[in-house]
Amino acid sequence: MPDGSPARVAVIGSGAWGTTLAVLVAQSEPVLLLTRSAETAEQLEKTRRNTRRLPGIELSENIRLTADPARLAEAADLVIVAVPSAHVRDVMTGVGEHIASPADVLSVVKGLERGTLLRMTQVIAEAGGVDPARVAALSGPNLAHEIARGLPASAVVASPDPALGDRIVARLSRRAFRLYTNPDVVGVELCGALKNVVAIAAGAADGLGFGDNGKAGLMTRGLAEMTRLGIAAGANPLTFAGLAGLGDVIATCGSKLSRNHLLGDKLASGRKWAEIEATLPGVAEGAYTVDAALALAARHAVEMPIAQEVHNALFEGKSVQRCLIDLLARESKDELADFQGWIDRLDRLDRLDHRSHADGDQPAS
Repeated sequence: MPDGSPARVAVIGSGAWGTTLAVLVAQSEPVLLLTRSAETAEQLEKTRRNTRRLPGIELSENIRLTADPARLAEAADLVIVAVPSAHVRDVMTGVGEHIASPADVLSVVKGLERGTLLRMTQVIAEAGGVDPARVAALSGPNLAHEIARGLPASAVVASPDPALGDRIVARLSRRAFRLYTNPDVVGVELCGALKNVVAIAAGAADGLGFGDNGKAGLMTRGLAEMTRLGIAAGANPLTFAGLAGLGDVIATCGSKLSRNHLLGDKLASGRKWAEIEATLPGVAEGAYTVDAALALAARHAVEMPIAQEVHNALFEGKSVQRCLIDLLARESKDELADFQGWIDRLDRLDRLDHRSHADGDQPAS
C-alpha cells in the first residue's frame, strides 16, 4: 500500500510517455499523474492499467490519478510536461497558475509550435507563466513501451543551469534509465522535433522495400539536414551526434514501436494522412512538426529536402514513391560541402559570444 506522503513530483499527460515516466518515478516515490478528463482518471484508478496507451503495464499504487490541475501545487519539486506538442499551449495556459513556484519543470515533448515556431520549453514558459530558468528538456532514444518494461535506455537532460539538470537527473535516473546532461537546450529540442520528420521518411522507405542501405542513407542525410538547421538556430553541432540526435534517429527510424515510422509505412501503402491520423496508437509528432520545421528552415535560409518531401506526401497529395524517387534524383554533391559553412557560422557565434562577455565585463560609464 502507498504511504500517505504527498506526491512531490507530477506528470501532466497520461499518454504512453507520460504514463511511462509516472511508472518510472513511482518505483521510488509517490507521483501525481494529471489526466485530461475525470473519466480517464477514474478509469486508470479503477483498472490500474492504461490499456489504450501503454498496454500490459500495471500502474503501481504509488501513482495517484487526478484531473484536477489544482493538485499540481502538491508537486513542489518537479513537474513533467508530457502532452502532445499541439496541445502544450492550451494545457499550460490552464495549469500554469497551479504549478508551485519552487518546482522544476521538465518538458519531454518533442515538437515545434506552429505559427510561433517556438520550442516546447519556450511555449511552457510563455503560456504557463513559468520562469524560463526553471524549465529543462529531456530527449533521446526513448520508446515508451521499452522503458516501461524496464529495458535499458538513455536520455539527455538539457538546461543551461547545471544545478537544474543535476536535480532532474538525480530524481529520474535509474540503473536501466541512464541520464546525461547537456547545456544545449536549443540543440536537444530541435533534435527531438526534427528526428520525427526523418522517421516518417524512414518508415516510408521501409514500406516501399528500399532496403537497409537505402534507409541508412536517408537517415544519415536526414541527420545532416537536422544539423544544418540546428547550427543555423544556434545549437552545438555535437549535440546532433549524441543521444538526442543520432541516438534518437536510430531508435525512431528503425523501430516498429515508433508512431512516426508507422505513419511513413502507412503512407507508403497509398493511404492518406487524413485517414491514417485517427488510426495511430498515439500522436505521430512529425506530422505536426514538419511545417514548422520548414518555416524555421526558411527563416534561417537552410535547405531541408527530406522534410520538404515529407510535407509533400502528407499534405500535397504527392505519392511516397515519387517523393523518394525525387530525393534520389537530386544532384550529387560533396558530402562535406556544408562543413566549412558550419565552421564559419560557429566561428561567428563564438566571436559574438566573446564580444558580449567582454562588453559585459566593462565598467558602467
